[in-house]
Amino acid sequence: MLEFENVSKSFWTGKQRKVILDQASFRVELGNSLGILAPNGTGKTTIINMMAGLEKPDEGTIRRTCRVSFPLGFMGGVVNKHTARENARFIARLYGLDPDYVEAFCRWLCGIEEYFDMPVGTFSQGMRARFTFSLLLALEFDIYLIDEGMPSTTDVEFNRKAGSILRDRLTESTVVVVSHQAKTLEKFCRSAAVLRDGRLYMFDTLEEAKRVYDYDSQG
Repeated sequence: MLEFENVSKSFWTGKQRKVILDQASFRVELGNSLGILAPNGTGKTTIINMMAGLEKPDEGTIRRTCRVSFPLGFMGGVVNKHTARENARFIARLYGLDPDYVEAFCRWLCGIEEYFDMPVGTFSQGMRARFTFSLLLALEFDIYLIDEGMPSTTDVEFNRKAGSILRDRLTESTVVVVSHQAKTLEKFCRSAAVLRDGRLYMFDTLEEAKRVYDYDSQG
């Protein structure tokens, strides 16, 4: 379970205080994936980062009683001066997993061959994306966090292999997707919420959330 209880978060922009969440309370139960619809610039990434524990709320409590992933595409924890091999083994130990398995899995999936033994800081953007996505899939979570849909790379073979693994993983896991497009949520979620002016409005179905979100967008 992932639970927010009376959580508030805001930022000072230099001119005014931007409210991301205002006393928000909701719960994500395992087996019931949640989509959150929010316009661009309203703090979608901040909410995902709070769920992952990468950012702290100003007020309130966030509880995690299960394994919650870092956001897809997140580069935190990867040290540029270390090789992909060293990073994979370090992350494995961090999560209490077999370093040999995580290294072998990432090496096989990202397919960057000899670059796997070179510093991550020398990687192209596409190679970095493949490596971090491979790391995510090497670690099994109960809840996966997706900000604006799945990341993609220009490598067709990697997208095929990684996409197949992710689809299999998500059939057995719970997903939280935050997006400004309802179409992104349709792949993963049946229930959804709408973020508006720092308030999170929960709906039993995605269709209900879409109607409210579309009405707000037109207004």
